Amino acid sequence: MTPQPNPQAGAAVKAADRAHVFHSWSAQELIDPLAVAGAEGSYFWDYDGKRYLDFTSGLVFTNIGYQHPKVVAAIQEQAATLSTFAPAFAVEARSEAARLIAERTPGDLDKIFFTNGGAEAVENATRMARLHTGRPKILSAYRSYHGATSTAINLTGDPRRWPNDIGAAGVVHFWAPFLYRSPFHAETEQQECERALQHLEDTIAFEGPATIAAVILETIPGTAGIMTPPPGYLTGVREICDRYGIVFVLDEVMAGFGRTGKWFAADHYEVTPDLMTFAKGVNSGYVPLGGVAISAAIAETFARRPYPGGLTYSGHPLACAAAVATINVMEEEGIVEQAARIGETVLGPGLRELAERHPSVGEVRGTGVFWALELVKDRETREPLVPYNAAGTDNAPMAAFGATAKAHGLWPFINMNRTHVVPPCNVTEAEAKEGLAVLDTALSIADEHTV
Repeated sequence: MTPQPNPQAGAAVKAADRAHVFHSWSAQELIDPLAVAGAEGSYFWDYDGKRYLDFTSGLVFTNIGYQHPKVVAAIQEQAATLSTFAPAFAVEARSEAARLIAERTPGDLDKIFFTNGGAEAVENATRMARLHTGRPKILSAYRSYHGATSTAINLTGDPRRWPNDIGAAGVVHFWAPFLYRSPFHAETEQQECERALQHLEDTIAFEGPATIAAVILETIPGTAGIMTPPPGYLTGVREICDRYGIVFVLDEVMAGFGRTGKWFAADHYEVTPDLMTFAKGVNSGYVPLGGVAISAAIAETFARRPYPGGLTYSGHPLACAAAVATINVMEEEGIVEQAARIGETVLGPGLRELAERHPSVGEVRGTGVFWALELVKDRETREPLVPYNAAGTDNAPMAAFGATAKAHGLWPFINMNRTHVVPPCNVTEAEAKEGLAVLDTALSIADEHTV
């Protein structure tokens, strides 16, 4: 689709936004949101007709790109047939979505509780774990993000938690493995894995195993930095949880549904949690949907005991119809395989090549279409390009990097001292190379701030 410039319409959209829309995570008078006129595939455009290659996939949710015709048609058809219905009833779109999801989740995660998004999924997963075990505490990692509802934000391990932290949510944080910035002074992946597992076990011992309901981890942390866990770590966590009767929860809200080159990131590690949360890519974000995939043992807890939780729009027919269409499209078009192939043949090699040329790149890490570049001032000391949680002038190097990328038609995902490379799972080879070329230009700006 060719964008048609219409600056007057864009000005009206922007004026209404600034007058009435209250934006998340923002000081309202300090933001300048772009007015978006349309989107298709891996691109979106503004009212001036400028196109951007979206290397953010929205907020890492447009796994099949924007406006896929089959998903749009499925939503339209569902709206014409049964646009909404209460969650207590059996509805075809809801039943089929649950079936398709359960077919793809690992192990015996065959019961699906639907929510409106990822944070609600985490909220309900932790509630299930506490009720199943009768224990109060949840262990969660630093360098994590689990959502912005009450429990989910307390579980989160980044600065967005700080102003929301009530200090009494029964949450205990621990360090998960991250060799590049190892909290355990490890020199190898094996050391990092062993020491991280010992740290977790020590944390459990000192918190009291009988008080801990669950350990929750992002299978591959997303917003916090796309740190792929070392071999053996997740299976080690599984073993520790089994030993102490602790529920193991994997958060696949960002990593699931093809993002890592498999249906779920857990498939890379051959591990099955007791509960798995999902959202985002389940229907490419076309209609809000999330959920919890539940093991047989936890489902049995609520076989004759009511589960004390629910949502008005749980399993909304439009959202579920979009999920059914999305999953079917991913199968028909080999999109999961495409994500793996692009990661192995284009993004991985291309990003590593950029790292060789740009001193600002400290590390490249990722899989599928789920990558991060760690930007540094000094490769030897690994000092981040900007300080942790930098703002204002302290964040100027990353701001300049981002502005350069946008000026050249790439919309980047930037968090702290990193840029994440997270295009749609069906990004083409040509599109991926186009994005790499712009990153090459933008990294030259970051290089100016190295020593």
